[in-house]
Amino acid sequence: MLKFFFNAAPNPMKIALLLEELGLPFEAVPVDTRKGEQFEPAFLAVNPNAKVPAITDGDVTVFDSNAILLYLADREQKFVPGIAQAKERGAALSWLLFIASGIGPFSGQSVHFRHAAPEPKDYALNRYDFEAHRHWSVLEKHLAQNTYMLGEHYSIVDMALWGWARMLPYVLGTGEATWTHYPHIKRVLDLVNARPAAQRAETFKAKYTFKTEMDADAKKFMFPQNERLKQA
Repeated sequence: MLKFFFNAAPNPMKIALLLEELGLPFEAVPVDTRKGEQFEPAFLAVNPNAKVPAITDGDVTVFDSNAILLYLADREQKFVPGIAQAKERGAALSWLLFIASGIGPFSGQSVHFRHAAPEPKDYALNRYDFEAHRHWSVLEKHLAQNTYMLGEHYSIVDMALWGWARMLPYVLGTGEATWTHYPHIKRVLDLVNARPAAQRAETFKAKYTFKTEMDADAKKFMFPQNERLKQA
């Protein structure tokens, strides 16, 4: 039985969507990161980087959300071009890794410095807000010419996009005005949200309760770097 280690954050939700699209049976293993469960030895044996999501598939372990998307899509030969489709495969890998190396990190840092970092934070927030907008603008321009990220074909690249696009007003701090600037991202978000698998993924997430309080313990687990400041 495939095991899915997750919480309700954007990256695990990508995997929840793909699992629902594929109709694969799996055992859900919630990991409450605000309680520090990602640092428990049993989870570190799955992902030494102490991040969700991760999966085990028999004796195979995969961590990093985009690696998991690619692994499962390749395994099932669905929602991703095959190796023989070199041109389409190249585009899929390029956009998937663009989301992995650009959208995710800069959006995450935009969230952190906008909503969590202590003052002064003007320089850092300006940098990450600028880069988040720049990366999302690349996707917006691409989607202005394409129905989905790979043209007319819905794929794991759209699932990777969906995980973060659901949170974009919060990520950028721009509320509903977000969609005035990114109408094509909203269009794709709406297309994916209308899929039964996306609705099942949201329902799946709602079955589990994770800690919401950002108390002192949660901050210690979520922002361990701050412990270094106490020693300075």
